[in-house]
Amino acid sequence: MKRRKTWLALVTALLAMTTLAAAPGELTPRQLAGQRVIYSYPGLTPPALLLQRIRAGEAAGVIFFGENISSTRQIAGVIRQLRDANARSPVHRPLLLMTDQEGGKVRRLPGEPTLSEKQVGQAADPSAAAKAAGTGAGQNLAGVGMNVNLSPVLDVYRQPGNFIDKYGRSYSDDQRTAGTLGRDFVAAQQATGVAATAKHFPGLGAAPAGSNTDVGPVTLNVPLAELRDKDEAPYDPVVSAGVKLMMLSWAIYPALDGARPAGLSPAAVQELRNGKQFGGVTVTDALEAGALKSFGGTGNRAVLAAKAGMDLILASARDVGQGDDAAAALAAGWSDGSLPGADFEAAVGRVAALRDALK
Repeated sequence: MKRRKTWLALVTALLAMTTLAAAPGELTPRQLAGQRVIYSYPGLTPPALLLQRIRAGEAAGVIFFGENISSTRQIAGVIRQLRDANARSPVHRPLLLMTDQEGGKVRRLPGEPTLSEKQVGQAADPSAAAKAAGTGAGQNLAGVGMNVNLSPVLDVYRQPGNFIDKYGRSYSDDQRTAGTLGRDFVAAQQATGVAATAKHFPGLGAAPAGSNTDVGPVTLNVPLAELRDKDEAPYDPVVSAGVKLMMLSWAIYPALDGARPAGLSPAAVQELRNGKQFGGVTVTDALEAGALKSFGGTGNRAVLAAKAGMDLILASARDVGQGDDAAAALAAGWSDGSLPGADFEAAVGRVAALRDALK
């Protein structure tokens, strides 16, 4: 009995050490801020500065784009390198290693899912096609070591050929169909161990052709009743399915907030948290997007997103310096109290829980 108690005490102590090593109170302001920043880099080789940030426990993860990938073998080697750096980090949690593998034209890795969301919705058996796409995406990403997919898109398109339908990125113009197929994709993909990200809440389906938040500001004057009944409706099934992350859009929705894009708007984030009962991780769209050109530089945008309730900041300009600027601004906000400590730690806690659940 004494030996058993000693063993239990040792296990408890080790678990406590692991928890404390990554607890907010054990991290420097820069490390704490880094838990909320996703970095990116140019080209095929991660720069030394990125590896340094990871070893220091100052980055939550990395997003990969087409320019970072020449083959599955090459990117698998890069991910091993990033994981090796992370093994030396004082934050004992897996990195979030992500990409956009939606299907169709929007794929960073070769292979599945080959069907676009529109093609899935038009398949003879859409549910089976959505499940196959989710399984294929998850297995593809897991095969190279990634653990987060920035998919599925749940936008419900209004007009054929509009912004979201043009590239086949919408399952349907019917919100029930979009929600059902999104749920099927999420459940199938997450069964492979790869977290799914539903986007772009509260919805870009009403954006006309030529509108693009990557390029400039977009305002969608959708009445609140329509926004909730049409655009937000597909999120209920995916929340029920346990989707791990939600990405908010950079469009402005005057029905919720006439001054700020959704990802900078406390009202939009609360619409998701309270209206959809989502308790997982929120993530911004690209922080460098043209839609944010009137909201200052990288640091100011990051702070505004954090104040709004966004957990993860997506610094996706393929520039390690952008991630550093975002993290520095968050660290300063934490230190001077302009970003409330309780909210900051809650966001870090949600990200930590996600990382702990992944490989």
